[in-house]
This record gives sequence, C-alpha cells and structure tokens, in this order.
Amino acid sequence: MSSQGLQDRYAPHNRCFGCGPSNEQGLRIKSVPQGDEVVADWMPQAHHEAFENVLNGGICGALLDCHLNWTAAYHLMQKSGAATPPCTVTAEYHVKLKRPTPMNQPVRLVAKVVESGADRAVVEGTLSSGGVVTATCKGTFVAVKEGHPAYHRW
Repeated sequence: MSSQGLQDRYAPHNRCFGCGPSNEQGLRIKSVPQGDEVVADWMPQAHHEAFENVLNGGICGALLDCHLNWTAAYHLMQKSGAATPPCTVTAEYHVKLKRPTPMNQPVRLVAKVVESGADRAVVEGTLSSGGVVTATCKGTFVAVKEGHPAYHRW
C-alpha cells in the first residue's frame, strides 16, 4: 500500500487527533483508496492500550471515525469532480466493539460508501486485526459550508 494517504495529499497541515498528519501526538492514519473501498493499516503503540495487549475501545472509535470521514470526503470529491475533497464532519456514527483488538500487530481499516447525496455520505467500515474483524462502524458524514468552524480546516 502507498505510504501517502489522502490525509497527506489533501490536508498535510491538519491537526486532527485521529487523522492529522501534523499532530505529532495523534494517531496519524493514512487512508488509501483501493477500488471502491478506502483502506488503512495502522500499528498500535503501548500508550493506546486499554489493558494488557488490548487496544483501547475509544482509540478503535477514533480510528473508525476519521477513516470513515475521509472515505466520505474522498467519495464526495470524486462524485462532484472537484480537485480537492470538501471538509466533512461526523453527523453521527455508531461503533460496535465485537471482540478485543490485539496490540501486537497492525490493525486494518476498510470503509465503503453505502449511500450518498450532494453533501453527505453514509459509510460503513471495519477494523480488523490478523484478518479478524474486531469492530464495525456506520456513520453519516456531511460536507460543511462556509461559516462552519471546520470549513477549510484542511
């Protein structure tokens, strides 16, 4: 997989905790389009641990939130023919933690748009470790308009 994610390409100065390339203390995921999906591989660090060798559930949620958000932004960009993605925000999302996520190997995030309108997309995604899905997520992400605090944050 390419080392340059959508975040590096379109928002190199973004400071978001989950996906901002310029946030030294953040998760810094790199979401990469592959066909009709967007994928990311990410390696947990010791400070992401909930208890011995298990990834914190809040970190799982943050990973999925940011990855699905970038999937929506990329989809809306492609759909509109724009050169850059719109700034999108999470309107709602639901994470289901299915089983503990091990810390000793990379996790894989996979997301796909399942429904979209002119300014929003519904995205489903999974977080897996060692080929086993440990969490699922579904969310609605909306492109913000001028006047919103997130407008042009990228």
